[in-house]
Parts: sequence; C-alpha cells; structure tokens
Amino acid sequence: MSWSADGKDLASASDDGTVPIWNARTGQHLVTYADHPDHVTAVEWSPDGKRIAAASDNGTVQIWDATSGRHLLTYGDHYNGIWSLSWSPDGTRIATTGVHASVQVWNARTGSTILTYSGHSNYVHIVAWSPNGKYIASGGADQTVQVWSAQTGSTLLTYPMQDTTVVTLAWSLDGTHIASAGLSQLVQVWQA
Repeated sequence: MSWSADGKDLASASDDGTVPIWNARTGQHLVTYADHPDHVTAVEWSPDGKRIAAASDNGTVQIWDATSGRHLLTYGDHYNGIWSLSWSPDGTRIATTGVHASVQVWNARTGSTILTYSGHSNYVHIVAWSPNGKYIASGGADQTVQVWSAQTGSTLLTYPMQDTTVVTLAWSLDGTHIASAGLSQLVQVWQA
C-alpha cells in the first residue's frame, strides 16, 4: 500500500491486476486503475501526489495520472516480475527490482533506463531512495543491504545481515540510519 502525498488517500496493490484507490478517512472506494495483465506487486504515489506507479509480475511498471486515472506510460524490461519500486524524492526517477540480481533506475517521464546497479549476487527484494535523493539502498537474497550512488551506481557501503534474506528496509526521515529486516525475525538498524 502507499499513502498519497497529502495523506488523504491510499493506493493498494492487488492480485487481480488492479490498483484500487481509497479515501483513508472514510474507507470509500474512489477509483480503480485496471490495466495490468498480471498481479500487481508494488504501488507507490509520486512525491508530488500527481502520479501513481504500479509494478507487476509481468515485469512492467505502469504510471497513471492520480487525479484523472489516465494511463500515462508503461515501461520495463525485467525478464521476470518486479517486487519493489521506489520514486526518487524529486519524482524524476523510479528504481525497481525483482526476480534478478540487479536494480534498474528509470526516467519516470520517458521510461528509459538511466542505470543498472549490479552489486548484488542474488535476487534483490527491496529498494529505497535516501531522503536527499543522492543514495539508494537495496537488499535481497544475498543477505546484504547495499548503499550506492543514485547518480553513478557505485557501491558505497555493504551491510551484512545475519544469515537471512533481506525482505524490507527503510531510511530514517533525516537519512542518517537504515532499518532492515529479513526472514530471521530480526530488525537491524544501520548508521547510513
């Protein structure tokens, strides 16, 4: 699920290929975006609240206008499904990852690939931009959290998890720490 920028609405990913939008206060269903041909695996509102990105098991990302529901763009060349996506704080790029050992960074307006990060040695489950937009953190089945440059793709830091696949991570609001969790029922907090 993803909150709208103003905190009034929620978008949810669905196995039936749809992205329903809900009023968070009343629970009222507002609209459903329904163009995905496969399960929707990740959804996120753009930082300005004007667009919604949704990823699918078919390896594509679709972008919609959040106000009108108009389909704006479909892109992606992941050979398998996408598990995670994250908008850059300025809304110009989207990072995606899934059933492969890389993270793709896309131009959010054109769908062209800007860079591919290949620092992981196994599937990458989760990706997240730092609050200042300079760094990206990713984690996965190679049991590491990696922090890398959003501009160059160069690896800056690698944090080893304790014998577990990384399934989720989050930056602190000030960008100084990263929390990560895996399949071992352990949450670790790192100094970023």
